[in-house]
Amino acid sequence: MRYRTLDPKLIIETAERLEERIADRFPDAGLRGVAAELVSLSRDLAKAAKALEEPIWWLRGLIVAAFVAGVLVFVFVGTILPIDRLSGTHDALQSVQGIEASINTVILAVLGLLALIRTEERIKRKRVFRQLHGLRSLIHVIDMHQLTKDPAVLSASFKPTSHSPARITNAADLARYLDYCSEMLSITGKIGALFAQSVNDAVVIDGVNDIENLASNLSRKIWQKITLIDGRPARQSAPAPGPAGQAAPPPPRAPKR
Repeated sequence: MRYRTLDPKLIIETAERLEERIADRFPDAGLRGVAAELVSLSRDLAKAAKALEEPIWWLRGLIVAAFVAGVLVFVFVGTILPIDRLSGTHDALQSVQGIEASINTVILAVLGLLALIRTEERIKRKRVFRQLHGLRSLIHVIDMHQLTKDPAVLSASFKPTSHSPARITNAADLARYLDYCSEMLSITGKIGALFAQSVNDAVVIDGVNDIENLASNLSRKIWQKITLIDGRPARQSAPAPGPAGQAAPPPPRAPKR
């Protein structure tokens, strides 16, 4: 069972380790603050997801009390106050009407009981979406921090303007910065999956899938930038000079056929 469920503790440890890595490489970058916020949010949401696994006992007690009260009322009306004592008649029409009213009462009572039972699901669903809203906002914050990290700045023909933001001009640092953003987005998806693991509800699962799809789509854009950085052609070095400061002779040509 260890590898069949997500461990919130390991997710938090991964977020903490990522924050330390960002602090070591980019101590003055705003991404470090976002990583720290991701650690704090992962702790809060892990506790919230764990709390949702427990039943809402006061609500279940209220449902049981309402069910018992309904049964007692039905028994009281059907046995202690029989129809013939209330109406004073014994004809078949009154008996049929009484049976029909009893059936309608039972149907309404069952529907009301089902509505009360589903109340716990609606309460938990509302709590989950309140937490997912904050997670979705953090995902967009992460995307904003990688927005200006463009591989085009590494080109020799790139010319910044007076309003250009601060750029990372080192290819290795830029790739690591974008990779950190992608890792943070992956962690947000795993945090959201904790709620789908705690609450077995179709609506909650759809909401978690939306969070994961959002993080995956933004991460895909980041990896396109990383691919552009890795695929940049290396600058060709000048040919080594020959003896006496002369240029090295060109390589021999292949014979013509």
